[in-house]
Amino acid sequence: MKLSVLMPAFNEAKTIQDVVARVQAVPLDLEIVLVNDASSDGTAGIVDDLASSTVRVLHHAVNRGKGAAIRTALDAATGDMVVIQDADLEYDPNDLVQLMAPLADGTAEVVYGVRSLHSQRLIMRLGNRFVTLLANLLYGQRLQDMETCYKMMCRELAQSLDLECRRFDVEAEITAKVLRSGYAIHEMPISYTARYENKKLSPLDGLPTVQALWRYRKWKPGVMRET
Repeated sequence: MKLSVLMPAFNEAKTIQDVVARVQAVPLDLEIVLVNDASSDGTAGIVDDLASSTVRVLHHAVNRGKGAAIRTALDAATGDMVVIQDADLEYDPNDLVQLMAPLADGTAEVVYGVRSLHSQRLIMRLGNRFVTLLANLLYGQRLQDMETCYKMMCRELAQSLDLECRRFDVEAEITAKVLRSGYAIHEMPISYTARYENKKLSPLDGLPTVQALWRYRKWKPGVMRET
């Protein structure tokens, strides 16, 4: 079973090479689909040098946001399963092995990696807990970590979600549409260490996340995108 690791990257010159190496070291059949989202710090040249038979590199001519980069990567993915991997060092790619296990043996169809948020600043930790609570209230769930980057599922399901959010609100969109498609989300603990240098996400991104959770609460699979 092949895993496509979707890796959006914007100005991650300091970490991108290390992250790619760590993912490549994971003992799984995988490909990396890396999308440089119009970086201005030298990331573009670094990722071009990383391109190989297992690392596909794509470039956006202008910065379009994390959600748009995920869509570009998803369109190019060829694996049976897909997962998002941030291009920094907050997540440990070795956790992908345990997340894949319930998908491979058929005991789950969607798996989320649950973080411990103790390393986050208080305002970010409270924000994460709030949007997870809101998702649970709106969608009748008991999720522990709606905002986790590690969301793993089959490629066909991910592509059927018809993603449209451009920025970090894509995490809420994925969760909402997975649940509205009738899938249960299986959660497993993962390693996580918050980083603050070059951090893109801010508390202000909470509002679009809340809006996405509200917007997609009545979404139905196969329905045209809202305008």
